[in-house]
Amino acid sequence: MDIYRRIRAAYGAYPGEKRVIGRSLEGRALFAFRMGEGRPLGIAVYAVHAREWLTALLALEHLKRPPSRGSVWLVPLLDLDGALLVQRGLESVRSPARREALLSLNGGDFSLWKANAAGTDLNVNFPARWGRGKSNVFAPAPANFVGECPLSAPESRALAAFTLKERPDYTLAFHTKGEEIYWHFHQPPLRLVRDYFFASAVARSTGYPLKEAPSSSGGYKDWCIEALHIPALTIEAGENALSHPLGEGALPALVRRAGEAVRAAAEAAKEIEWKKNSCARR
Repeated sequence: MDIYRRIRAAYGAYPGEKRVIGRSLEGRALFAFRMGEGRPLGIAVYAVHAREWLTALLALEHLKRPPSRGSVWLVPLLDLDGALLVQRGLESVRSPARREALLSLNGGDFSLWKANAAGTDLNVNFPARWGRGKSNVFAPAPANFVGECPLSAPESRALAAFTLKERPDYTLAFHTKGEEIYWHFHQPPLRLVRDYFFASAVARSTGYPLKEAPSSSGGYKDWCIEALHIPALTIEAGENALSHPLGEGALPALVRRAGEAVRAAAEAAKEIEWKKNSCARR
């Protein structure tokens, strides 16, 4: 069963709050699952890149570990059309014209594809210093195309609208691979201290080191930090020695290291909230 059908089946069986937050370029549903109650509220997104579809199964593992404080929305499969391209190839593409365009763009092997079904890389399509990244490209490609404009892709547009509606206190984006956490994006000093505290708590739960990405731009994490002024992390799960695309056999190792990351984030956000309220009462 392909990854979209697995997430769709999990959505159908999930007894808690859930929502379709939008549709992909090919018209497939973008599913979100909520676990826990109240605030702080987080959003965790997975499979932002097509070849990193394994993180959608990590989301289902996180769904078994609800936070003891607050609540989290999980969006397990953001780049679902792209993930199906990786898993099933061109036969997964519904539009004949789009199949032709993809074939001319990439040939027949989509195993390393990162973008959506139009060749837009969702993780450089957000309005946060858009188009200024070191690796950005400006035409459809298997990776790094920033899109025609910020939020031009329906998947990134749906996630942005959902995020603005929910107004989370923090966000997490799970990728593969490298076993490191990116947390920094031009924060001013006071927010830098807060965000470092948050990131450090998640880093301790995983054993992953914190890293900065000086050439980053246009990512979901970048946008959440710059536009919403909240802590946001990109978590690269999986050993760097592994090869893309990570197969299901790599999932146990991802769970061992990153299985408590969402819980740790919720705990850290609650601590930040407590400190903020405590200072306000003085």
